[in-house]
Amino acid sequence: MTIQTVKTSKSLSEKPAIQGNAVYSRKEAAKALGVSLSTLKKLIDQGYLQVSQPPGMRRVFIKGSSILQMLDQTIVNGDNSRQVS
Repeated sequence: MTIQTVKTSKSLSEKPAIQGNAVYSRKEAAKALGVSLSTLKKLIDQGYLQVSQPPGMRRVFIKGSSILQMLDQTIVNGDNSRQVS
């Protein structure tokens, strides 16, 4: 899997670009979103991210398309409240 990186002018840190057809581990998804693993788990538990977990496995798979869909559906208002459209 080829991961592209994007430099943000605000923090000058590198984040991998999210590919819709790629499959990510929790660690990779958290890094791409710039959040901690515990925050990513909350996003999953609250239904913001759709994941696949084969029976009997601890490993969770997250499609890039699920990450992009969450980002498209989540709106941040000026008062820092979040809404899902």
